[in-house]
Amino acid sequence: MAKIKITQIRSTIKRPQNQKDTIISLGLGKINRTVEKEANPQILGMVRTVAHLVRVEEVK
Repeated sequence: MAKIKITQIRSTIKRPQNQKDTIISLGLGKINRTVEKEANPQILGMVRTVAHLVRVEEVK
């Protein structure tokens, strides 16, 4: 599987609880925090939920 780098670029203030929980589940929580994850269907679904709050890059 490919790896992706996920960086939080926007705050979760005034966002629905499910989006806040998804950010925490991804290992984020503060702006500019970055994590690397495997690009499996579960992670891609979580990224899709909070796509407006994060930046996603493919790691080579």
